[in-house]
Amino acid sequence: MTSDNFDHQKLSNRILLAMGLGLLFGLALNWTGLAEHSGVDAFLISGLLSVVGEIFVRFLSMLVVPLVFVSLIAGVSALSDPKKLGRVGGKAVGLYMLTTGIAISLALVAALLVEPGVGANPAEIVEREIAEQPSFTQVLIDMVPRNPVAAMASGDMLPIIVFAILIGLSIALAGEPGQRVGGFFVDFNVVIMRLVGFVMLLAPYGVFALIAVLGATTGWGTFLGVLKYVLLVLFMLILHAALTYSLLLKVLTGLSPLKFFSKMRAVLAFAFSTASSGATIPVTLKTVEQRLGADNKVASFTVPLGATINMDGTAIMQGIAAAFIAQYFGVELGVTQYLMIILMVIMASVGAAGVPGVGLILLAGVLASVGLPAEGIALILGVDRLLDMTRTAVNVTGDAMVTVVVADSEGELDREVFEQA
Repeated sequence: MTSDNFDHQKLSNRILLAMGLGLLFGLALNWTGLAEHSGVDAFLISGLLSVVGEIFVRFLSMLVVPLVFVSLIAGVSALSDPKKLGRVGGKAVGLYMLTTGIAISLALVAALLVEPGVGANPAEIVEREIAEQPSFTQVLIDMVPRNPVAAMASGDMLPIIVFAILIGLSIALAGEPGQRVGGFFVDFNVVIMRLVGFVMLLAPYGVFALIAVLGATTGWGTFLGVLKYVLLVLFMLILHAALTYSLLLKVLTGLSPLKFFSKMRAVLAFAFSTASSGATIPVTLKTVEQRLGADNKVASFTVPLGATINMDGTAIMQGIAAAFIAQYFGVELGVTQYLMIILMVIMASVGAAGVPGVGLILLAGVLASVGLPAEGIALILGVDRLLDMTRTAVNVTGDAMVTVVVADSEGELDREVFEQA
């Protein structure tokens, strides 16, 4: 585990360094006027840097379908114990979906009120429009794929998610044959996660190229818009953790939110440093059992489940990012598109593996679902590492809160342990 933490920290430092260097390099080209020189633009800005940045964005887009499909099947098929598929599982999944729904709704409302992308768009792309979107009823109908293979080929995410959930449930209920097939997808998921790791190793170079192009070709309005985006996401992450989780814990159990958060300090520090809900599972389990008083029978199920399907922080980022990118490109999203984003984020969160960088990969699918260009990710990629670390801390806090609530409702919470200093 120490080696993994070192690698995560090293990658984090490299991405932040690449962001800073890319910004300085791009601004230097901009301020010196070299960016307007035809030779520099053709070879460096529109050439080398744009190619590197575009290739990295394509790598992210490439991972969307296999990541969501395989991780969803692996996560849902893990619910193979009939007892876990019953009452405890229903409560946990319900609470996780509820908090994710609240998170994405708060994020979209905040983005519509603050409008971080308004005024940041370059004049030449203000008029960009998206293709006409189907009605919400048609979206619901289209969730069931006529041809799952065709949906995968076209990157149509909602039908893929529905199909993956159905396959996962069928594997979970198919007995010994299901266990064999489920084992394949669990192993396949490990392979996909390794591929995600490979792609994230390219992140410093992609970040440098994307930010350098951004600095060389856009003015201060864009950077101020990105700053507004960062501050808004951070504010909403903190608000959701402090308000939503505290209210649910207090209303559903009567326990003290302050005591809960005071005992979560080590978990939050570990989650922030690794930016990985999955890597934090051992620390989260130890804390909810030994410091918060949840019985292992509940915690050993709800914590790993939460690391798979509870992505409130990711939902907040994706909601604000989608609205920011739409505002940046001058695209007017309607009610149907916002409902589509909410539905897409809630369902996609089930398949969001708890590893660094996955939120950006899933964002590509969310953008595609409402016709926004995946290239918009370039605007936020350079600052996403800090946000990734923060939203992971929010995610694991939600895992622990739901575990405490479910354990308390099942009579499996030792309140004396919870109340201890």
